Amino acid sequence: MRRLLLLLPGICILSISSAQSPKSSTSADIYLALRKLNVLGSVLYIAAHPDDENTRLIAYFSKDKLYKTGYLSLTRGDGGQNLIGNEQGIELGLIRTQELLAARRIDGGEQFFTRAYDFGYSKTPAETFTKWNREKILSDVVWIIRKFQPDIIITRFPVTGEGGHGHHTASAILANEAFTAAADPKRFPEQFQYNVSPWQTKRILWNTFNFGSTNTTSEDQIKFDVGGYNTLLGKSYGEIAAESRSQHKSQGFGVPAGRGVAMEYFKNTGGGTPANNDIMDGVDFSWKRVPGGEVAGKMVDHLVASFDFVHPEKSVKDLVRLYETLEKISKDQPWVVKKMAEIQLIIEQCSGLWMEAYTNELYGVLGDSTRLNFSFNNRLGVSASLRKIRFNYIDTSFENLNLEKNKNLNFSKNIFIPNEDSFLTQPYWLANKMEEGYYTVNNQAFIGKPDNSGGVNSGFFIVRIEGKDFSFKANINCKYTDPVKGEVYQPLAILPAVTFGDIPPFYFKHNKDAAIDAALTAHRDINAGTNNEIIRLKSPAADTLSLPFGLDMKKGEITHVPFLVNELRNKAYKFVLTPDDKTGKILKTIHYDHIPTINYFKDAVTTVKEPDIKTEGKRIGYIIGAGDKVPEALERMGYDVTVLSDRELSRNNLQQFDAVIAGVRAYNTNEWLNTYYDALMKYVNDGGNLIVQYNTSTQIGPVRAKIGPYSFDISRTRVTDENATVKFLKPDHPVLNFPNKITSDDFKGWIQERSIYHAANWDKNFETIFSMNDPGENADDGSLIISKYGKGYFTYTGIVFYRELPAGVTGAYRLLANLIALNKKKAF
Repeated sequence: MRRLLLLLPGICILSISSAQSPKSSTSADIYLALRKLNVLGSVLYIAAHPDDENTRLIAYFSKDKLYKTGYLSLTRGDGGQNLIGNEQGIELGLIRTQELLAARRIDGGEQFFTRAYDFGYSKTPAETFTKWNREKILSDVVWIIRKFQPDIIITRFPVTGEGGHGHHTASAILANEAFTAAADPKRFPEQFQYNVSPWQTKRILWNTFNFGSTNTTSEDQIKFDVGGYNTLLGKSYGEIAAESRSQHKSQGFGVPAGRGVAMEYFKNTGGGTPANNDIMDGVDFSWKRVPGGEVAGKMVDHLVASFDFVHPEKSVKDLVRLYETLEKISKDQPWVVKKMAEIQLIIEQCSGLWMEAYTNELYGVLGDSTRLNFSFNNRLGVSASLRKIRFNYIDTSFENLNLEKNKNLNFSKNIFIPNEDSFLTQPYWLANKMEEGYYTVNNQAFIGKPDNSGGVNSGFFIVRIEGKDFSFKANINCKYTDPVKGEVYQPLAILPAVTFGDIPPFYFKHNKDAAIDAALTAHRDINAGTNNEIIRLKSPAADTLSLPFGLDMKKGEITHVPFLVNELRNKAYKFVLTPDDKTGKILKTIHYDHIPTINYFKDAVTTVKEPDIKTEGKRIGYIIGAGDKVPEALERMGYDVTVLSDRELSRNNLQQFDAVIAGVRAYNTNEWLNTYYDALMKYVNDGGNLIVQYNTSTQIGPVRAKIGPYSFDISRTRVTDENATVKFLKPDHPVLNFPNKITSDDFKGWIQERSIYHAANWDKNFETIFSMNDPGENADDGSLIISKYGKGYFTYTGIVFYRELPAGVTGAYRLLANLIALNKKKAF
C-alpha cells in the first residue's frame, strides 16, 4: 500500500479548456432577436448522428428566416471513429454531444437526442432495428415533436436507402412514422401527463442531396438559395455553417467557409397539403396564430423601429411592457411561453446585466462545504434590484438590493452539499445500465435533452427590472485565471468523497506480476475514527477479499491498494466501500480545448480472466494513429510496447522490435510516415514484421503514402455483422496455427462489427486468410492480407482489433498474437 499526498492550492489549475466562456451579445444580435419576436414559425430537422445535419440550412432558418429551429440527432455518435483521441463508445458520445452543442451555439439551432445508441455502421434499417427498440425510439421522436411543436419537419435522408448507412434510413423511417403518430391521441398517451398534447405538423419533407456519385436533387423539386450574406452578422450562411460544422473535430470535419449561391432542394414526403412554392406554404407564422396576439406584433414593430444600437438599454421599458402584455394574453399558449422566454433574454442583453455564480474549484464534494461566489453588475444602469437567489444549496432573499450603474456587487456564501448520490455529476443517460441498442432513461422529462443543464448545479436569480420580477436561470461554474488562456470557465462537478482511479474492465491472470491497483483519491478530509476498513474486493459469488487500513486521508491524498491478480478467482469483482457497502465510483475526465471538461462516473468493477493466449516475442513498436487502446491491450498480453512518433522512428533501431504495428488511420493522420517507407520496408526485408491496421480512403486524411512492399487499394468494404461467418481460406497458414490454433470459436462474442476498409486489388504476392460478408452480400477476402517480403512479413488488416481488444474478446487477442509471431522460426 502506497500513499501520495497531492495538495493543490486550487484544483481548477488542472483545467486546460476555455470552452465555457460566457456568451456575449452585440447590438446586432439583439436587433435580430427583436425581429425574431414577430416570427412564430418553427422547423425540426431530423437525422441519425452528429454531423449529419445541414448546418447551412439550420443557420439560414435560424438567422435569416428567424424560425425556431431544432436538430434532432437520434444518436450521440457513440459508434463513430475518433480522430483526436482514443475515446470510444459512450466516451465518444459524450465528446460528440458537446461538439453538437458547440455547433448549435454558432448556427442558432436547438439540439435534441433520443435514447438510441450508435452501435456502429449498419447497412440496412432492418439491421438497425434489431438493436434499437423501434417502438421506444419512435416514442422519443414523438415526444420531441410534441414538445417542440414544429410547423414542418425536414429529414436529411430518405426512407428508400440512398443515404447509405442503415441508421440514416432508419432516422427517416422513424421521422415519417412520428409525423403521423405525434398527432394521434391513441399513440403514446402516457406522455400526456407531462404537459404535452397531440401535435399535427403541417408537412414533412426530405432535404435531397448531391453527395459524391449520388444525386437525388432535381429542378422540379422545391428549391431556394441559402447562401446569402447577413449584413448584421458580417457573414454569409455558408461561413456560419462552416464554423458550425468544423466543431465536429473528433470526426475530422473541418470545412472551408462557403460563399455565394447555395441551392437546397426539398421533396414532400407527407402532410395534407404539399408545399409548392415554399416549404412553409400555408403556415401563418405571424401573431395572428395567437388569439389576441396582434397587439403584441405591433409592439414588436415599434421596438424594432426604435431600437438604438448604441443605447440598447432604452428598449428595456418597452420590453417589460411587452412581457406583461403577453402574460395577460395567455401564460399557457406555447408560442406565448416561448416568446416570453425570448423577451426575458433580450431584456438581460439590452440591460447589459451581468450575473454569475461560481466557485474557485472544479469540484464540489458530497458531505462537504464549498464557497460559492456571486457577482452582479448593472452595466447600463437600468432600474434593477436583486430580490432573491435560489439554488439547491442556498435560498436567500434580499430587500430590493439596488444594483447601481456599472458597480460590482460581490459576495460569497458557504454552502453544504448533501451526502446524497442524487447530487453527483453524471450525464443522465449514463445513470442506469444501458441496453445493447439504447440508453435507459426512466425520467420522461429528461428524454430529448442534450445534457444535464438545469440540473442540481443550477438555480435562479430573481431580479426586479422596471418594476417587474424576472427569474434568470444560472449554472454554477468554476472560474479561474489561466496565465496563458486568461479567464477560464468550466462546469462544476460534484464528486463523492472518495473515487477510484481508472481500473481496467478486465485483467489477464497469466501475467503472474499483474496487480489491480485500487488507487483511491480523497476529495475532502476523511477522519476514520475507529473504522479501519475502507475497501473490499467482492464478487457476486460472495468471494470477498478485504484489505484493512486506516481511512484517515487528507484532501488530495492518493492511496494505492494493490490486489494481486493471481490471488483471485476467474470471475467478476466489484470494489465495495465500507461501512455502507456501496460500489465505488471511478472518476473519468475528458479534456479537449474545443469543448467543456467532461466528468462522469463508472462503477468500480473488473473481471479476472485466464484466457488461453500464447505469445511469441516481447518487444513491440507502436505507431500511434488517430487514437486507440491497442497499446494497453498489448501490454496486458505481456509485451513491452514502445510508442513510435516521428522522432522515435528516426532514432530507434527498428530491428530491436519483434513487430512494428501501425495504429488505426496512422497513414491518414501522420504524413511524416511517407519519410519512413524505405526504413520500414528495410526492416521487413531484414526479417521484421510490419502490421498495418485499417486506414481510410475518404476525404478525412487520404492516404498519400505507400504502405506495403506490394500494391493494394483500400476499399469502403466492411462487414458490420459482428456474428458474420468467417471462412478460413488457408487453414494451414501460420497465422491460423502459431502460437495459437485459431478456430471458429475465436470469432464468437465479437462486438459491433468484424472489419472495415478492406484491402482491394491486391498484388499477387499477397495471401488472403479470411472470407466474410454481411447477409445478402457477396463474400469478400480483403479483411486480412499478408505477404512475405525478404526475410520478414507485411500485413494489412481491416479487422477491428481496436474495438475487440478493449472489450476483452479473447479470440481477437489470440489472432493478434499470431500476427505478431509471423516472423518467428517456429512458425514454419
